[in-house]
Amino acid sequence: MHTIRRLLYREILGATGYVMVAFLGLFFFIDFMAELENIGQHGYGAAQAALACLLQVPGHVYELAPIAVLIGAIYALARLAHSSEFTILRTGGLGPGLALLLLTWLGLGFAAITFVIGDFVAPWCDTQATLLQARASGNLSVASGGAWLKDSASAADGEHRYTVNFAAARSDGELEKVRIFEFGPKGALITRTTAERAVIGDDGTWQLTDVRISHWTSDHTPRLDADEKLASHVWQSGLTRNVVAAAVLPLRTMSTLALYNYMTHLADHEQAAQRYEIQFWKKALYPFACLVMMGLALPFAYLHGRSGGIGLMVFGGIMLGIGFVLLNNLSSHLGLLQNWTPWLAASAPSAIFLLLSLAAFSWLVRYR
Repeated sequence: MHTIRRLLYREILGATGYVMVAFLGLFFFIDFMAELENIGQHGYGAAQAALACLLQVPGHVYELAPIAVLIGAIYALARLAHSSEFTILRTGGLGPGLALLLLTWLGLGFAAITFVIGDFVAPWCDTQATLLQARASGNLSVASGGAWLKDSASAADGEHRYTVNFAAARSDGELEKVRIFEFGPKGALITRTTAERAVIGDDGTWQLTDVRISHWTSDHTPRLDADEKLASHVWQSGLTRNVVAAAVLPLRTMSTLALYNYMTHLADHEQAAQRYEIQFWKKALYPFACLVMMGLALPFAYLHGRSGGIGLMVFGGIMLGIGFVLLNNLSSHLGLLQNWTPWLAASAPSAIFLLLSLAAFSWLVRYR
């Protein structure tokens, strides 16, 4: 048993590592070519571009893990089948149940590694890469109308709601052209605060500079004579630095916990959160795709060498991997358009491929 496990695991791990290195080399080249146009701006040189591309490597490892596992496992198992080594293992007592169990444990190992990389290593590296790239332009990418956030706070006369807008976010974390609209319990506009810059503390304290606060009367007209002009002003808010970063930084920089916290914040303030709910479930379930891919590769071990060469089987594995990626993205977009249950939209591709792999495995074991 120990010898069989060591043989299978060594072959699959070696092939998967080889495939992953090949993919990462290709993606690093593509990323570096895309960075060439930014070289020379704001002191952004070739070394910084190469560092930004290197920081994106963990994210690519996370994204490519299921495909690399599938191709590597298919190659290893097809090679064993082609050389009749797998047939010898079956003769020596490697039954279908035991083979499935061995690959299940290996798939869970791949899933654990993928989870650690995707939740801890890749988000930090992608954040640093985004900030490094932002220095080439001076600002983080924000929509043309700026970013909009909502907050609420309890007061003596009831709950007050706040709508916050900022035009730009600098790479050092500073916000520019900030506007804060305060609404009373009945929905009437009470104050409008504008600030040239804002710095957010870890506890949600906003340090505003060059501030102007306009007060509005009950007939919805501004009291211009009562405008306050302040050099600085502190605004205590529930919008922490992490919440604001989630609105500005790309989704790939968010961990599972960060996605959960942000989608909860959106839902609590009656904002559309389905996009982030689907992304949360995709992030939570994605590592288990490695387990599904391992099950999808197992039937190739039961194909006779005359059923096709190793190259043909690997090509089939590549097509299956591309199909999984396409179905995974399609399911997310359809779930968003058709208002599907988020966890169902995120888990459907993996469930479909798992059923296909088990059906193919059962048919091959029974009839081949």
